[in-house]
Amino acid sequence: MKIEKIVVGPVSTNCYILQKDGTQPVLVIDPGAEAGRIMRAVGDREVAAVLLTHGHFDHTAALYAFADRPIYLHEADVPMLSDPEKNVGAQLGDLSPRPAATNIIKEGDTFTLAGLEISVMHTPGHTPGSVCYRIGDVLFTGDTLFHRGYGRTDHWGGDMHTEMQSLRRLIRMEEDLPFYPGHGIGATLAEERQ
Repeated sequence: MKIEKIVVGPVSTNCYILQKDGTQPVLVIDPGAEAGRIMRAVGDREVAAVLLTHGHFDHTAALYAFADRPIYLHEADVPMLSDPEKNVGAQLGDLSPRPAATNIIKEGDTFTLAGLEISVMHTPGHTPGSVCYRIGDVLFTGDTLFHRGYGRTDHWGGDMHTEMQSLRRLIRMEEDLPFYPGHGIGATLAEERQ
């Protein structure tokens, strides 16, 4: 699987473009801002779907560019797309509504998109509907887990106790998977255990 990372927006959000091989469509994870840059990176490749790790403004500001594609989001974060207070956009003057999610996901869901097997881990705490996507032998952790850190819990729906439970779940996974976070550099679960 080819993984392209584009750092976008005012808080340096990681947007990922995934492609199984050169013949498959791509997946876009967290189109946080700068739709033009993301679209240029996609080029003439078909976008099979957009996967959102959660509903905050800095992970969804370029979602409008993919309004005609399937959009996957956990059910608990659905209200965030239409509410700038809940998605924190109002704090930075981003009041734009986002396209609605078309595919509502939950813990344990598995599906195949663009030739890639995807499984959903519900990891609430940063937001009620934060998820991690396992795609092959890689985790995309959004703002649940960073390299030597984790997402804040003082915005709407955040909860530190729940965040700690989600982090323990990830760290206790038996496999030493590499992970790609919503901000900053990636690492492996083994590195975070230390």
